[in-house]
Amino acid sequence: MDFPNETNISAHSSADTAVPRWRWYVHLVLIGGFFIPGIAFSLKHAHRSAALGKTAGSLLAVSALHLALFALIFGLGWLASRATREQLFLPWRPGWLVLPLGIAYSIAVRVVVAIAMLTVLVILLLTHVVTKESIQQFKPTKYVDVEKLVDKSAMQSHGAYFWLTVTVVSFIVAGLREELWRAGTLAAMRALWPRAFGTRMGEVVAVVIIAIVFGAAHLPMGILAAVIAGLLGILLGLIILLHRSVWPAVLAHGFFDALSLALIPLVLQKLQHGP
Repeated sequence: MDFPNETNISAHSSADTAVPRWRWYVHLVLIGGFFIPGIAFSLKHAHRSAALGKTAGSLLAVSALHLALFALIFGLGWLASRATREQLFLPWRPGWLVLPLGIAYSIAVRVVVAIAMLTVLVILLLTHVVTKESIQQFKPTKYVDVEKLVDKSAMQSHGAYFWLTVTVVSFIVAGLREELWRAGTLAAMRALWPRAFGTRMGEVVAVVIIAIVFGAAHLPMGILAAVIAGLLGILLGLIILLHRSVWPAVLAHGFFDALSLALIPLVLQKLQHGP
């Protein structure tokens, strides 16, 4: 597997600047800013019910609308910059390993996020910011409101709704759409500010900045969901940089979301029947 060096990255950044800067600014505003209006609207007008609806039909309709809107905005952004496949990290790499890597990365990402959250919890305990009693009374549902996205009762009782959620929503609406957004935003940042984001370390910084926006997009689901999404965004961005390809991250994202959403019926069943 070939890893990019500083020279190769700088060469790509130089090539990016051949396109007029204003075109890349249009690209960044359209693609990079895609989720910002949604963040502001969701925080001001919080959904009282699942954003994806309560039936399989409504889920498909809303998903199609989200995908069509993103395709339109992404297409307009690309028409402005005419970004290449390499700039958008679109080449399929590393061949047949993409699928097993996607599965492996989804597991690794879950472990890293869990370790990070546990580390923060230990630090809070050692510094007496929180107590054991407060942890025992902690309710994740207070800080992660999954029902802002999907209907929990439908996930539990309707097979079609469940399977559409763990396939279409997880891998396409979330995995594909959000990783293309991440790659497109990163491409614009590299092109517009090559000195800041054109080096290997600069790309990592860009990934962190993009992850903060990604986490903010999940604030309507709760503060804990936003933090987890931010950590997830950093890890998925690093996967894109490692392989210079969006596809391992798309699959890792999809498998991560699919397992998380698939656990909802099991968690509900446990809560209903008690320990």
